Amino acid sequence: VQLVESGGGLVQAGGSLRLSCAASGRTFDSFAVGWFRQAPGKEREFVAAISWSGIPTYYADPLKGRFTISRDNAKNMVWLQMDSLKPEDTAVYYCAATYYARNYSLDSEYDRWGQGTQVTVSS
Repeated sequence: VQLVESGGGLVQAGGSLRLSCAASGRTFDSFAVGWFRQAPGKEREFVAAISWSGIPTYYADPLKGRFTISRDNAKNMVWLQMDSLKPEDTAVYYCAATYYARNYSLDSEYDRWGQGTQVTVSS
């Protein structure tokens, strides 16, 4: 599975963005997918994850209610809808895939990564 993110950009605080993760490969529906982000000078952190079937989903606690992860296996796509964006959401956002994870919030559990897409939220 190869992953390509898109949809990043510059948005004002309070706005929304929808990130896309396009996957290649016929076995995409066997993989769980996670979104992570990394701000300048900070560690990469977990954002959200979705199982191979779409249920269940997982979110970083501070982001619950603002971010929504979804997928369509028929289209080989995963999305991250981000609402009520804040300047502290500014980061490079990555999607990642794993066949199996014991803890979907750990980046070490994922073995396939996209190149990232920049999200900048202005105040």
